Amino acid sequence: MDKNTKILTKIVENIEKVIIGKRRAVEFMVIALICEGHVLIEDVPGLGKTTMISSLAKSFNLDFRRIQFTPDILPSDITGLTIYDNEKGEFRFHPGAVMTNILLADEINRTSPKTQSSLLEVMEERQITVDGQTHKLSAPFMVLATQNPIEYVGTFPLPEAQLDRFFMKISIGYPSQQEEIKILKRFHKHNPLDMLAPVADAEAIIALQQDVKRVHADESVNRYVINIARATRQHSDIALGVSPRASLSLLRAAQAWALYQERDYVIPDDVKQMVLPVFNHRIIIKPEATLKDVNAVTILESILNATAIPLEA
Repeated sequence: MDKNTKILTKIVENIEKVIIGKRRAVEFMVIALICEGHVLIEDVPGLGKTTMISSLAKSFNLDFRRIQFTPDILPSDITGLTIYDNEKGEFRFHPGAVMTNILLADEINRTSPKTQSSLLEVMEERQITVDGQTHKLSAPFMVLATQNPIEYVGTFPLPEAQLDRFFMKISIGYPSQQEEIKILKRFHKHNPLDMLAPVADAEAIIALQQDVKRVHADESVNRYVINIARATRQHSDIALGVSPRASLSLLRAAQAWALYQERDYVIPDDVKQMVLPVFNHRIIIKPEATLKDVNAVTILESILNATAIPLEA
């Protein structure tokens, strides 16, 4: 096992000291981190979304902040604001919750669109602008947001521009019977999250992020990514296909998955592995298609089955 795979495996296994039976969701979350991406976790309450994010944060020596999104949260609570200091006779910037390494945006769809939009600049450019002054964030930086897919009262759906800035959307799902028994035993006397120790630091994450970019992708793999993306724009059941940003995200995710699999080159299977988490929140299905019991997952699976795999890769 090479150095990069060893570090990534150590992080995944550390999170699994708390989270039981959800290895693929944990792996996707770690992959997004080393791709400098953000993650939207959408699932019903009580399945461990916040716990999984907290476990990721505690696996590093990084600054971690959580903000509970509610209708009364203001953009300045997130980005910060400038206040006049009477003693010094000058304006001083007071940083908001976003000035951190890992930000948990809990129940992000419960806040107003105005507040949601305050994350647009920081998610794309890793900086915030307050009163004309730009403030850079320290690296690494990641937003992990949660939302409940079945509760709509008092919520504000994320606009397409916001969704497109999330590198991945993942879900956890219910545990199996045996997994739930293990959960009861593990959390019976204490919360294992309290005893979780860091296994990597900021320098290790930044090094991994640079190594991902060096993973080779053949021209045929690039064409495979583009063909899948273009198929979403031409599909009869899709009103809005994925953007070029999504194509770039898919290729970067495939590079990271290849690195995790101890390879310095991308194969088509790496791309196929990443299509669902990278694309599923970026397509808009036509209203009439939903009446046919069609969803993003089934459409993307049909596109994958219909797209020719580049054998020369």
